[in-house]
Amino acid sequence: MSFFSEDYLLFFQELAANNHKDWFDANRKRYERSVKEPFKLFTQHLIDELAKKEPVFKDLKASDCIFRINRDIRFSKDKTPYKTMCSAVISPQGKKSSSIHGIYFELSPEHIRAYGGVYEIDKDDLYALREGISNHLKTFRQLYSSPDFKTLFGVIHGEKNKKIDKVFQEAAADEPLIYNKQFYFYATFESDRITDPQLDKTLLNCYQVGRPLELFFNQFIQRS
Repeated sequence: MSFFSEDYLLFFQELAANNHKDWFDANRKRYERSVKEPFKLFTQHLIDELAKKEPVFKDLKASDCIFRINRDIRFSKDKTPYKTMCSAVISPQGKKSSSIHGIYFELSPEHIRAYGGVYEIDKDDLYALREGISNHLKTFRQLYSSPDFKTLFGVIHGEKNKKIDKVFQEAAADEPLIYNKQFYFYATFESDRITDPQLDKTLLNCYQVGRPLELFFNQFIQRS
């Protein structure tokens, strides 16, 4: 089933050239019809599909997961008020969750992207994760080197520390990813797949392929 029409893409293409309140207000009903409601239905569909196998998602609502289209412009040089995409994160507590168990996705006229892994992490959790990776190097490598992971996501991304605690330096010489401050991965698809009836299966596959690595991370970082 296709949740989106061509107008989903056209709306954002036009918004990019008219990113101001007057244009948005004049097109608000179109936004609600072609963008907001379909994206909400699509997100809820993904939640319901995930909940069939993982009860942790069963009470989650799309409204808990979808990010606002309004940009936070308080500290940005770019004062355009609206994002030119829709995005959501499906995790146990939606946007409020600190869990790394889930999937973040965005649908824009430029691309579709699905993300997983660790993006924001505090000092104590980073230490615990580095310790866990150091003690399970073989398992960690097997997960990010698996054919399915490499084909879909490629590599693990993230900013790195130039220096790390001495206790990790020996392991880091063997596994440079231990220097990472973030451990995230993503897959990119052409935007014309937004109207594809198989879009849900594409994103659900991203979740399934990334899940083993996220479960590995969760052994060492206990989050809600």
